[in-house]
Amino acid sequence: MPRIARLIIEDGCYHVITRGIEKKQTFIKDPDYQRYLKLLKKCKKQLSFKLYGWCLMPNHPHLIIFSNSLSKTMHMINFSYAQYFNGNYNRTGYLWQNRFKSYVVQKDKYLLNLIAYVEYNPVRAKIVTNPEDYKWSSYRARVFGEDEFKLLDPIEL
Repeated sequence: MPRIARLIIEDGCYHVITRGIEKKQTFIKDPDYQRYLKLLKKCKKQLSFKLYGWCLMPNHPHLIIFSNSLSKTMHMINFSYAQYFNGNYNRTGYLWQNRFKSYVVQKDKYLLNLIAYVEYNPVRAKIVTNPEDYKWSSYRARVFGEDEFKLLDPIEL
């Protein structure tokens, strides 16, 4: 049975989630999170997408992305990170469970609510008490201007 085609729209905004295989951790140590964010920055330069929010949970990243080439963007990010992770942890095989999930997001009030939802994931998962205490999300960049990797783009509604 063929898989359902991904909904792609011109100038699309998406909520993208990529789960670790068997829900295993895809980010184990701080350098793993840093490597993923550096890859995001590199891909942003090459493919010119916009990033409105993000959160790297231990077993999956959330991205809120505005892109004209979503599949190419996610392939570049996921493939590059999987190569790094497998080499760094002396493992082989798939890192990601199935293909990434993407949901079309209207650039309106829902986008703002989605950003809050994504940035509050570590609080709901009981990793931290306050979103500002989690350094692997866009919350600190958005609220305090602390954007070490210069990833966050201004929201255009």
